[in-house]
Amino acid sequence: MKHMRKLHLTMASTAFLTLAGPALALDGADMMKKLNAATSAGGTVITFEKAEADGDTITATGVQVGSSSLPGDTLKIGDLTFEGVEEIEGGGYHAKTVSFPDIDISQEEGRFSANEIQITGLTIPANATGDTLNDILLYETVSTGPIALNIKGKDVLAIESIESNLGRQDGGFTYDANVAGLKADLSQVEDANAKDAIEKLGLTTLDGTVTMKGIWEVESGKVAVDEYAFDFKNIGRLNFAVDFSGYTLGFIKSLQEAVKTAEANPNKEEANQAAGLAMLGLMQQLTINSASIRFDDASITKKALDYAGSQQGVTGDQLAQSLKGLVPMMMSQLNMPELQNQVAAAVNTYLNGPKSLTISAAPEKPVPVPMIIGAAMGAPNTIPSVLGVKVTAND
Repeated sequence: MKHMRKLHLTMASTAFLTLAGPALALDGADMMKKLNAATSAGGTVITFEKAEADGDTITATGVQVGSSSLPGDTLKIGDLTFEGVEEIEGGGYHAKTVSFPDIDISQEEGRFSANEIQITGLTIPANATGDTLNDILLYETVSTGPIALNIKGKDVLAIESIESNLGRQDGGFTYDANVAGLKADLSQVEDANAKDAIEKLGLTTLDGTVTMKGIWEVESGKVAVDEYAFDFKNIGRLNFAVDFSGYTLGFIKSLQEAVKTAEANPNKEEANQAAGLAMLGLMQQLTINSASIRFDDASITKKALDYAGSQQGVTGDQLAQSLKGLVPMMMSQLNMPELQNQVAAAVNTYLNGPKSLTISAAPEKPVPVPMIIGAAMGAPNTIPSVLGVKVTAND
């Protein structure tokens, strides 16, 4: 009897699992529809032919990506493979990895290719309302391998790899991105004057990287981009940094709705005017905490002075001396004496030995964007004091 009870229990368990199997299977079509709903909020439309599940892997075939603003104009992706997929609480989905087919597109004399495209840690919301962090599309890493743009049989732009990371933290995110091995070939430029300048400045081939990192505090809407840098060999490093508040989920949702409303209006002139007014209204929610632009020279300044001087029949040093006198005269027309003195001193220091040049804005208190707009329209000479603008060199 004891053995019979065990046999009956085993058979009942097997029958339960067999019957429960189909109910627990992943719904690939539902996942893709929810993915499209999440991307549609930003204007990207995803279509597919079918999406089938095999265990925790979903393969979507015939995937195409388009834009709601350009109906009928789509990019054929092919098959997407979602691995390690699980349904999460509320009806959304999480995929450990999403693999894309390599892209190879040829048109007339051009060819574009991108390889090893992958997303890890993709979270697809059940309802893409954008009201909370659980209602927006999120990822952990987006990466690619080599990317190339080929014109007439020659790579004019090439990238070794791209990687973008999004890290979840209490109340927000950290963000960083890196474009490695960015190379551009300018030798094919046909304009004679431009070609001459490129060759004499040593810019026939560009070789560098692009990096970015920052944070986003969702509740306050604070966005702090500490680094958005373009760093090229034998040229220099240009870095942008900005810190502002008001970029909340509500702001993003309102922005998306304004764009959708404009796209739906067949009268494009009227749509553009309405969109402009909507954007102006939304900008009132933003405040500027700080900002800066910094350039670190890597020999391009001297080359530029020598080239520009040769076009005027003088040496680079002579042109530099002329600029030292010309800049204060130009700045005096702006009626900003304090800024004029700063710029003149910075230019003199920089031209004497180019190292770095920095323009920064660090107001004592956060400045609402409407105040900046008002100052620009009514009293532009007050902007430096409103924003706490400083110009320095070689620091």
